[in-house]
Amino acid sequence: MDIFDQPWFSKIVRPSRYLGGEINSIKKDRGQVEVSIALAFPDVYEIGMSHSGLKILYQILNAQNWLAGERVFAPWVDLETELRTRNIPLTSLESGRPLSEFDIVGFSLQHELCYTNILSMLDLAHVPFLSEQRGSDDPLIIAGGPACFNPEPVAKIFDAMVIGDGEEAALSICRTVREWKRDARKSKGELLRELSKLRGIYIPSFFEVEYDTKGLIRSVKGLDKGYTAVEKAIVPDLDSYPFPSQQIVPFTELVHDRFTIEISRGCSRGCRFCQAGMIYRPVRERHPLEILRAAECGLNETGFEDLSLLSLSSGDYSCVIPLLKELMARIADRHVAVSFSSLRMDSAVSELMKEIKKVRKTSFTVAPETGSQRLRDIINKGLTDDQILEAARQIYEGGWNLIKLYFMIGLPYEQDSDLMAIVELSKKISRLAPQGRKKQVLNVSVACFVPKAHTPFQWMPQLGLEESKRRINFIRERLAGRRVKVKWNRPEASWLEGIFSRGDRRLTEVVVEAWNNGARFDSWTEHLNVDIWRKAFQSHGLDPDFYLLRHRDPDEIMPWDHIKPGVCKEFLAQEWQKALEGEKTPDCREHCSSCGACDDRGISPVLFNGSHWFDETVAAQPKQSTGTFKRYRLHFTKLEKAQYLSHLELSRLFIRAFGRAGLDLVYSGGYHPMPKVSFATALPVGIESLSEVMDIHVKDGEKATLSTERLNGELPSGIRVLFTEEVSIGSSPPQIKESHFHITINGSFKKEDLDRFLKLNSYVAVKKNRKGERTVDIRSQVKEIRLVSPDELELVVRHGRGPEMKPTEIIKEICALPENQVAGMKILKTKGVFL
Repeated sequence: MDIFDQPWFSKIVRPSRYLGGEINSIKKDRGQVEVSIALAFPDVYEIGMSHSGLKILYQILNAQNWLAGERVFAPWVDLETELRTRNIPLTSLESGRPLSEFDIVGFSLQHELCYTNILSMLDLAHVPFLSEQRGSDDPLIIAGGPACFNPEPVAKIFDAMVIGDGEEAALSICRTVREWKRDARKSKGELLRELSKLRGIYIPSFFEVEYDTKGLIRSVKGLDKGYTAVEKAIVPDLDSYPFPSQQIVPFTELVHDRFTIEISRGCSRGCRFCQAGMIYRPVRERHPLEILRAAECGLNETGFEDLSLLSLSSGDYSCVIPLLKELMARIADRHVAVSFSSLRMDSAVSELMKEIKKVRKTSFTVAPETGSQRLRDIINKGLTDDQILEAARQIYEGGWNLIKLYFMIGLPYEQDSDLMAIVELSKKISRLAPQGRKKQVLNVSVACFVPKAHTPFQWMPQLGLEESKRRINFIRERLAGRRVKVKWNRPEASWLEGIFSRGDRRLTEVVVEAWNNGARFDSWTEHLNVDIWRKAFQSHGLDPDFYLLRHRDPDEIMPWDHIKPGVCKEFLAQEWQKALEGEKTPDCREHCSSCGACDDRGISPVLFNGSHWFDETVAAQPKQSTGTFKRYRLHFTKLEKAQYLSHLELSRLFIRAFGRAGLDLVYSGGYHPMPKVSFATALPVGIESLSEVMDIHVKDGEKATLSTERLNGELPSGIRVLFTEEVSIGSSPPQIKESHFHITINGSFKKEDLDRFLKLNSYVAVKKNRKGERTVDIRSQVKEIRLVSPDELELVVRHGRGPEMKPTEIIKEICALPENQVAGMKILKTKGVFL
């Protein structure tokens, strides 16, 4: 049975996570494809769908007619419990197909705290955890993402792992599986051997690790001739894979709920703490005209209200100012706001702000990393106090009231004086904010530094747990006040992350045991249980301090030494020595430091300097409008899966559908303009409706005509506009007087309950919500209630008489229904009566 038909489903937190069928999602005929791959993200939907890598691979794979790429995310703990209790397998969003029936299940490993979620997803799919336990009839279990650059802690789980860029690697894996399936005589071992020939593909079972009596690695041996190391996969030219413009439009609100474009990959700055800056070298920029194409097409095809330019350091994009000016010229009149994923405080802040605020002021987040110049030189950050303060001054003077700063504690060679420098720098920045503002002007976020593989600090010890807490409190206590708010990452999460970021193969058994003892969603503060992990380490005779607090010898064999990220180990050692001396390394754009990332095979920096790229573009023509507008009233349904959308999700869905349909909505004024859209009622989650009403305001111009057919083409299943009518601009918004409902239960109603209720003059019930309890007279709310059949009744409720209870709550009160019948209640709104 479909989980959407289960009586408990509407009680699940954010049911819209699990619906599928979003606009631009792709569902292929299973019988028409040769290879199927489930793109598995081991976290909840709203985090996974924010990830640009998933969007890229989804388009690339589904562009092949022989290949189907579908999505699956980790179910939140409430749904996991329901699935496990009822023995319902985990399925994909597109087809509802169990994971165990896919040819390939590919996990995205964005960080080390997702490992237990991988096991949850495999267990719910009834797939064995370890590679050695799976045969040819099981899916090929693979992984990719930055955490794979030290694959060893989970190496025993995966059949294959992608090291580096996934565009070509993912396609090559699918092609290889396609050929393998065509020859039934070939074993799984032969498939793995073919995969090992692909650049960037790591087959963990083809390597053997030996340890000495101290627990150090004695050797890492390749078991297949000629396969002794893995060079990362790399896309030399990002434009060889055009960025997806037809991105999936989610129902639920994402963590990064906007249209994103990766404008470049890699970073040239060389910050010594940053793993991404090392493993994604060299910097490769996307062509500015390709960015413009993706932005315009993407906004047309998704209807998103925000556009984010994504990279490790977006302000470093070579022609960022002319690109932003051109973008704003094309999209500003659509009320699309532009934001950057990351900005350095030595970027052209004032020019960027001038363009960004043409629509609305998006948040400004900057990362000084540390407060002292001494420590910034050690980590090669390349910023001065004067640059930071000048940028902050420009941001506040540009009209922003709040700046977000990111700092790290526990960086190598940090002292208390460096912590005090964070405090003093933050105070100086807060003083630059408008003095009349009473609310906070500065958010200071503090995280514990975690040394990562393939960085100059990979040999360094991590800060201990108790000392991390002390240093965070040092900053908190000194920044306590009205204008500055301090937030911090839980040090326990950094403790666990640090163990796995530089861990070895012995940790796989620890992950399995911790999962068996209840570890889930370890990156979520409310779910991380350190005691579970301590017991798991102890059970397997492993000391967490061995991985965390130990200073590694430069000659020590690292668990990841057979993984080649491009940047050579000798360069990292040189950078470590320069950090000791506080010596800076110049930006790669200014001087080549011979790190090893570039070669003579076409791998080199790709940069687009200057503004001449835009000479050939056609200047955007502003939309013609008479300055007046029209108002339309839409009558629509909310049926099937759409019943599980919240009111806010429904509103966002319509606004984006209007954008895709080309409607030019009227926006409010003020700091954060919003489209003028109003609904007659907010229908509770889990109730279907044949009769919903909303009003919209549209600018009077060539696109003011509202086509019901065009609009319905942009709406998901279950939501259909029945008809529209133009209404007077000056008329009142739709005000509902009555709602009519048809209600069905598993069981039967008692007519005497209804009769007794109707005879009452008053029936006071208690309504509970987040704000507390309120009393509601449901007798005055109910106009009519009558039995249609033993398990069906019709209910008519009045509106506008004070606090109201939901139909579910009303029937529960009147009929004294048990919870199992309440959960299985089916409610259909059949009509609304308006004033």
